[in-house]
Amino acid sequence: MKKIGLIGGMSWESTQIYYKIINEKVRSILGGFHSSKCVMESVDFSEIQKLQSENNWVALDEKMIEAAINLKNAKAEVLLICANTMHLCSDAITKEVNLPLLHIAEVTGEKIREANLNKVLLLGTKFTMERDFFKNILTDNFGLEVLIPNEGDREIVHHIIYEELVQGKINAASRGQYVQIIYEAIKNGAEGVILGCTEIPLLIQPTDVPIPTFNTTQIHAEKAVEFAMSTSIAN
Repeated sequence: MKKIGLIGGMSWESTQIYYKIINEKVRSILGGFHSSKCVMESVDFSEIQKLQSENNWVALDEKMIEAAINLKNAKAEVLLICANTMHLCSDAITKEVNLPLLHIAEVTGEKIREANLNKVLLLGTKFTMERDFFKNILTDNFGLEVLIPNEGDREIVHHIIYEELVQGKINAASRGQYVQIIYEAIKNGAEGVILGCTEIPLLIQPTDVPIPTFNTTQIHAEKAVEFAMSTSIAN
């Protein structure tokens, strides 16, 4: 079993879910007392959020590279960034750190294709919804049509993530706003919805909406286990 390296803390609310999913997946495959081999570099999200608000992605690249190097030094064999937005730094990491990095958009695209869907709504931070690092992978690599909410709704989605979810606040009214945004996308042909922020599954469950939801946290964490165990399973 390869050792999984987790860049976490963005936020710790969702990072703890990564750890839980990864270990549950290992136990479901191997049974008994088995758990994952993993190591975590957990950053201070306050520092990350400040740099995000300043649009200082050079400094953010440096922080993510440093975290990845620390994980490599701790003998990690595969890297996970435990946040959708911070995959904006994935290219910088792969250029500087010679370890495989499982990209959250790639593994999500695979799941959507397996479900035979063509048109999906992407929810996440404004960075994830408005920049191309996530959408381009889905369109270029998987031929998907990606919808995003209108500007006002993007503000609502982003605000709820940063002011509530990353602080562990789960509000029924906010759930209602997300559901309304998803229903608007359904009117425009959305066949599924990507919960493209690792905190959104804290708020939205599959039973809340009538179309398939793609929980990027779950997908990403489970794919990491499959990758980590690929050699041991083959043997």
